Amino acid sequence: METSDISKTELTEIVKDAVIAVLTERKDLLEDAFSEAILDMKLGLAMEKADKGEYVSEDIIFSKLSE
Repeated sequence: METSDISKTELTEIVKDAVIAVLTERKDLLEDAFSEAILDMKLGLAMEKADKGEYVSEDIIFSKLSE
């Protein structure tokens, strides 16, 4: 296997080209990532809205889950 030295600029261009190619050819990956991020954000906002400062013990939660 042959190795060659490349400059930081060349490496940057190679990585940019690779990322652009993946995002162009696989738009579904970007769509999925944004969709997941939005869902995570909505879940976080819902949790903040619902947080009343009243906490339930772990035992009670697990007992409800096992019913």
